[in-house]
Amino acid sequence: MSAPAAAPADALDPARRGRLFAAVAGVVVLFLAASSVPSPLYVVYQAQWGFSAATLTVVFAVYVLFLLTSLLVVGGLSDHVGRRPVLAVALVVQTVAVVLFLVADGVTTLLVARAVQGAATGAAITAMAATLVDLHPRRAGLANATTPLIGLALGALGCGLLVEYAPAPTRLVWGVLLAGFAVVAVVLALLPETAPRRTGAWASLRPRLRIPAGLRADVLAIVPTLAASWALGGLYLSLGPSVAAEILGLRSHLVGGIVVTLLCGVGALTAITVFRRPPESLLAPAGGLLALGTLVTLGGLVLASPLLTVVGTVVAGLGFGSASLACFGTLARIAAPETRGELMAVAYTIAYLAFSLPAVVAGVLTVQIGLQPVAEGYGLVVVALGVTAVVARLLVVRSRRTQEECARA
Repeated sequence: MSAPAAAPADALDPARRGRLFAAVAGVVVLFLAASSVPSPLYVVYQAQWGFSAATLTVVFAVYVLFLLTSLLVVGGLSDHVGRRPVLAVALVVQTVAVVLFLVADGVTTLLVARAVQGAATGAAITAMAATLVDLHPRRAGLANATTPLIGLALGALGCGLLVEYAPAPTRLVWGVLLAGFAVVAVVLALLPETAPRRTGAWASLRPRLRIPAGLRADVLAIVPTLAASWALGGLYLSLGPSVAAEILGLRSHLVGGIVVTLLCGVGALTAITVFRRPPESLLAPAGGLLALGTLVTLGGLVLASPLLTVVGTVVAGLGFGSASLACFGTLARIAAPETRGELMAVAYTIAYLAFSLPAVVAGVLTVQIGLQPVAEGYGLVVVALGVTAVVARLLVVRSRRTQEECARA
């Protein structure tokens, strides 16, 4: 794949730029769908290969470890070498991961496949997010907020449908993804380079997190909401299918996919609905909805009520979508062209730490004390994070008002 010189995205024909924007958004959806496909499959793999819940936790942790490492090492690389080379390598690595899943016949191959997939996703997600901002800064906040949610929802639901109703449940879904990634290769071949080459590529590979000067206050303001929303996502993707089966008695493989889809699908629709609101105005409401929805969901678990759990998930999904738009809308607004990849790497590192650390701890504790108390404790952590997000936002607003009053005095 050749690497043409970068041209400013706004110099492209508007119609072509719109088509490219939609195509890259579709690539994000497919990459994130691939990352959620294993969730409904884990119970199938467990039944086939007989591994424990502790092993399942290791599989989850390996994915996140390699994803975070990839974010830290190559998260800002596309700011220096361009978006296309990073995306091309990530596509090749992701394809290797899918092939490994396709031929997996035991836990070892599953671990390797998940590790390779984590590395590919970490490399791709920041470059894709930055490309969307390059192509259309105004729409990028909405796209970066909704496409991961849509991808997670479609991956879980699609895999759940195939596992429940189609033959070869551990093979067919990976064949479908391979076909999808062949289409992605065509998209990347047609995608012009939108970021010029800059010096410092080797230096950017040093693992680090750096918020560009002048943006720290803006980034820190979204951290509580970002952490609360992604911690909730970790709860649903790691424990959701097991909770549905073991606590609520819903043992269809499709239900495991619906659990994730309900949260992420409602989140995506919410982000689209509130798109025109200022992102910062959504931070406090998002935290409140995340806390309230999780509390209602916990009530459903305690009462073993699927209906109450669904209501809680819908409310939490409203917060999930609002939080995603608030955070990524803010990042799209403040990111300068030369630091977009680096800034997105910071945001996704925070997000995946919140997503993974509680989930890994929960997986370990599930073996020790059981699923229900762990799910309830995890939920309370999310509630606390949501409340923290509300309080933090209110304190920021009050501080700004005080500063404005002092400036007028």
